[in-house]
Amino acid sequence: MKQNPDFILTDIAEDHILVPVGEAAVNFNAIISVNETGQFLWEQLAEETSVEKLVQALLAEYDVSAETAEADIQQFLDALREAHALNE
Repeated sequence: MKQNPDFILTDIAEDHILVPVGEAAVNFNAIISVNETGQFLWEQLAEETSVEKLVQALLAEYDVSAETAEADIQQFLDALREAHALNE
């Protein structure tokens, strides 16, 4: 899986926002606010990756258990899938 290039991450004030552009802006009339962890995961998704690789990257960057990391990643990916912000 990988980022959909029709979504860009930008900072507005102190918030990290995923914004649809191009055709995605026509099909998805909203923005997605992400926290620091969401920003980190989005950046990992710039390259083709897997859930397992995302878990390992999160464990290397943050003090979190593997179970929590995997659950949070699945929730984040589900939100991205719902917005069509992932290419799988």
